[in-house]
Amino acid sequence: MFDLILLIDDSEADNFFHKIVIEQSNCTKEVLTMTTAQAALEFLNTPVDGKYPQPDLIFLDINMPGMNGWEFMDEYAKLNSEQKGGNLVVMLSTSLNPDDDRRARENPLIQEFINKPLSVEILQGLIAAYAI
Repeated sequence: MFDLILLIDDSEADNFFHKIVIEQSNCTKEVLTMTTAQAALEFLNTPVDGKYPQPDLIFLDINMPGMNGWEFMDEYAKLNSEQKGGNLVVMLSTSLNPDDDRRARENPLIQEFINKPLSVEILQGLIAAYAI
């Protein structure tokens, strides 16, 4: 079971739906949503009681205003291991651009590229694939 799953997506409707899917799967103690990549980086950089939050799983949208998912990953790569999560990052996007899929596969910090919407079956598949 996860302690924390972080959803980063500018769509509040997508975050709402995906949070319900995650809660229905009973695989985590907590689900947090962030509507900007900047807010997510600030969250990852802010210790609570001397410890960084370190989400076990991060679902990241690509196309967001301000800082997009790729720019987030550039900044995420700069974080030290105490600030990063369990290193399970999944791009969750509506992008059908094959370059996005290729780019995600080439990034060692991204484990999967999945098209929205997230489903309980997809989530269970991730848990099984990564023996979480």
